[in-house]
Amino acid sequence: MAGEDTTPLVLDAAEAWQLAQGLHRDPFAALGPTDDGHHVVVHRPGAERVWVVNDTDEIELSRHPAARDVFVGPSLPFYRVRVQWPEAGTEEFEDPYRFGPVLGEIDEYLIGEGTHRRLWQVLGARVVTHEEATGVHFAVWAPNAERVSVVGDFNGWNGTVHPMRPRGATGVWEVFLPGLAEGCVYKYDILGPGGRQLPLKADPVGFGSEHPPRTGSVVRELGRHAWQDAEWIANRGAIHAVDAPMSIYEVHLGSWRRVAEEGNRPLSYLEAATRLVDYVADLGFTHLEVLPVSEHPFDGSWGYQPIGLYAPTIRYGTPAEFAAFVDAAHAKGLGVLADWVPGHFPTDQHGLGRFDGTPLYEHADPREGFHPDWNTLIFNYGRPEVLNYLVSNALYWLDEYHLDGLRVDAVASMLYRDYSRQPGEWIPNKDGGRENYEAVAFVQEANVAAYGEHDGAVMIAEESTTFPGVTRRVDEDGLGFGYKWNLGWMNDSLTYFGKDPIHRKHHQDELTFGLTYAFTENFVLPISHDEVVHGKGSMYGRMPGSHADKLGNLKSFYGYMWGYPGKKLLFMGQEFGQPAEWNHDGELDWGVLHDPGHAGVQNLVRDLNRLYRELPALHRHDTHGRGFQWLLVDAVEEQVFAWLRRGDEGDQHVVVVLNLTPVERTGFRIGFPVAGRWTEALNTDSRFYGGADRGNGGAIETEPVPAQNEAQSAMLTLPPLSAVYFVEERS
Repeated sequence: MAGEDTTPLVLDAAEAWQLAQGLHRDPFAALGPTDDGHHVVVHRPGAERVWVVNDTDEIELSRHPAARDVFVGPSLPFYRVRVQWPEAGTEEFEDPYRFGPVLGEIDEYLIGEGTHRRLWQVLGARVVTHEEATGVHFAVWAPNAERVSVVGDFNGWNGTVHPMRPRGATGVWEVFLPGLAEGCVYKYDILGPGGRQLPLKADPVGFGSEHPPRTGSVVRELGRHAWQDAEWIANRGAIHAVDAPMSIYEVHLGSWRRVAEEGNRPLSYLEAATRLVDYVADLGFTHLEVLPVSEHPFDGSWGYQPIGLYAPTIRYGTPAEFAAFVDAAHAKGLGVLADWVPGHFPTDQHGLGRFDGTPLYEHADPREGFHPDWNTLIFNYGRPEVLNYLVSNALYWLDEYHLDGLRVDAVASMLYRDYSRQPGEWIPNKDGGRENYEAVAFVQEANVAAYGEHDGAVMIAEESTTFPGVTRRVDEDGLGFGYKWNLGWMNDSLTYFGKDPIHRKHHQDELTFGLTYAFTENFVLPISHDEVVHGKGSMYGRMPGSHADKLGNLKSFYGYMWGYPGKKLLFMGQEFGQPAEWNHDGELDWGVLHDPGHAGVQNLVRDLNRLYRELPALHRHDTHGRGFQWLLVDAVEEQVFAWLRRGDEGDQHVVVVLNLTPVERTGFRIGFPVAGRWTEALNTDSRFYGGADRGNGGAIETEPVPAQNEAQSAMLTLPPLSAVYFVEERS
């Protein structure tokens, strides 16, 4: 039956025009059932005829005389909307504007206060059942917008079709669209202050994205993976303790391996769950660390300029498949860490920059809000909602994807207001200093939240300065990280090993100075992706000399690194001495493993990891001075070094001896801390590592000849460019 022509009385001309133009500030006050329930208002651009229907009745609505795409008429109980399209048949759907809000008062309060630690459970695009209907709930924070709509293929990307409900002082907009499901592509259509149309924006809390270069967000259901790692999670705290071995394999998922026969594509998450995980476990690493997996528009950023902080990149598969990858690593005894980038974000127009037409996530003043090194925007950590967004994001990865920890990128750039800035290009803090108090508070809060809510998780800082207390507890005025990358050790060590051995005696301090601060923080020794890009070459390429010399130097470096106090990190490809600089568009130089020398480097890393895990002296006191003692540090001309690593009472001692010249040294006397027989547990010149098998026949026996302040010593054969480990034998 036809509806009565009461349209002007139900909705005045001004409101009808506002709806048609997508300018109505509060669409739920005008669309859907009227307050008395007797009439209904539907806006459907391009519709020819519109009805409201239920199981027994139908009523055709009338066009509003002031807006041809707005239809008004009597309502029905439990109605649906039927639309007849010109030349396209009819469509029937639930009216989003007959549903009440999804967000509750407590959620609103916590969002407004900036303390909602599970932000992803209320914002973003979530498949839910609401008022007995299943669909997608969209919610986004845009406090200065005049109107926000969700757009996608489901509404022709028309921002006038699905305007969202404003939630008052919180600045959140929401709408429930019944009938939508996982896989929908969407963005937000936002009118900023003054009604200015903004570029379509991706969802800041979206759980999925389109394949780049497309930039739409994609509805993804969380919790689709059936986790099998409860035992691992319950016990993982022990693997992150400062007295435990931690050896990390850093990997860029897109360039570890490629599938040449399928367009040279990278491995998927599911393929990596077997091939990569099995490989890393076989080499004896304790952890995998993936470069950022948050969605990012530009491959060349390697993930360090993210836009979808809540979305695992679709480049390698779905969120559920990423979860399966993490679960597979846990099943193999590997922890999984991910690089996390809360320090800045790119200026791409679909991203966070001026999200609602104002500097919302970033600072307004470029002296605070623009990063000159990377041409990116800096988060405004002093804004409670932004701080909450980031802290919640850290918890999201630990919660939803069972990550064992996060390595926080570019911490120094957050901590200092003058980072990479000249005088006049930065704004001092309230006390006139350079420290960024708001960033410090953010880092502390993120660490407190991560450790407080996830037993056994670990937070690691890439921090390149001497900022005090990076790994000190927050309640002791520290930043609260579990570990810090030792970039000073890395720079000094690579400088030393990059010198021709004839010049090394003039650079000895670069090898020894690190021990003056080695125990001031809980350190990770990183040979990361940053050391094999931008013209730096590879670890193999950094080493001086012939091919054999390069391999010898590289093996002695790894022997030095694994014997040195601190947890270990090695970027992919360096475990076999990849000759070429890392190329993120290709894959590792796997073919070089046909060379026995490169295969020997790989075997060495496997054995170093094994010894590091098996011998408590090599890891028990990685972060404490009682675990290290120099035995020989003044053989300047010979460039021979020796030190003791000790564990707790009852642990076998380990003596590490380096010969960092290409000269074999026989009959070289080294003092040993304990008399008796010492097994030559590792020698980088072994034939198993592509060497010449020069050494000490598998063991040495000390004699009561004092040397280097020890009561006993042994005459050693030290192969050229070598590291030799001796382990105390116990009866």
